[in-house]
Amino acid sequence: MTAADTLRELETRLRDLEATAGKAGPESAAALGPAIEALRSEVGRLRAESGTGMGRWERVQLARAQGRPTALDYVERLCTEFHELHGDRRYADDPALIGGPARWNGEPVMLLLQQKGRDTKSKIKRRFGSANPEGYRKAVRLMDLADKFGLPVVALVDTQGAYPGLEAEERGQGWAIAESIRRMLNLRVPVVSVVIGEGGSGGALAVGVGNRVLIQENAWYSVISPEGAASIIWKDATKAPLAAEALKLTAPDLLEMGIVEEVIAEPAGGAHLDMDGAARAVGEAVSRHLQELAGLNAEELLRQRHDRFRALGAYTETDA
Repeated sequence: MTAADTLRELETRLRDLEATAGKAGPESAAALGPAIEALRSEVGRLRAESGTGMGRWERVQLARAQGRPTALDYVERLCTEFHELHGDRRYADDPALIGGPARWNGEPVMLLLQQKGRDTKSKIKRRFGSANPEGYRKAVRLMDLADKFGLPVVALVDTQGAYPGLEAEERGQGWAIAESIRRMLNLRVPVVSVVIGEGGSGGALAVGVGNRVLIQENAWYSVISPEGAASIIWKDATKAPLAAEALKLTAPDLLEMGIVEEVIAEPAGGAHLDMDGAARAVGEAVSRHLQELAGLNAEELLRQRHDRFRALGAYTETDA
């Protein structure tokens, strides 16, 4: 058994014990406490030892780990006075992309949240964070309100991509994503986007056009998911690990290429093992970047954001 296999087995055992403790009475839960803490310590040690040599596919798996904090988990720990606003004023409300005004660590902001759901029922309801066109149109409506009232925008990105269903295409999925990107690019308020799990394709970019783009240590961000790339290139989704390596989609890769401004460290073993610790790190990073951007006026914010995205993918022509 490899070290990675051992780690996955221990993580599964830890989740099972935590679930059992959560359903048990106080005395039984207390009795399980030492075993849970010992497993957490061992998982953290193994993850810390393997962290520097962790493969890209392993990082993708951590971004999908059961129990990883969702956008609303961060809101619950970092925000007060969150008022969710519903509907795109054209067709329907989309539960996969939600948002509204709130206070982030006490500071007023407009939130844009890609919400995957926690259990099976909520994941199905929210389509695992894959929004329909009305979700992106709702995002544009919230951006308009942010501009009107001078609220900085904080976007938490967590999706494998926009919903690929026929009905989404019939209602203008591509156009809705393009409109969201255009509107975000032209906001006259500070924008900080954070990839907290998966950041796939245009579905992620639609709310990822920030003055600052941050990413958690074990999240990924790419033009396509590894499974999608493998299906196209090799006609075989099981080759996703090969695709993940080729895509260079992990946080260290993105920082090196200048696609993100900061990698937010996660607790030992991953954010799913210490949700409160992960939230503190995300909250501090976002507040720090918002404070830095507060010194720029509207024209400077626009210019900085435009220049930032125009510089991505820069190349130099040479004589053949």
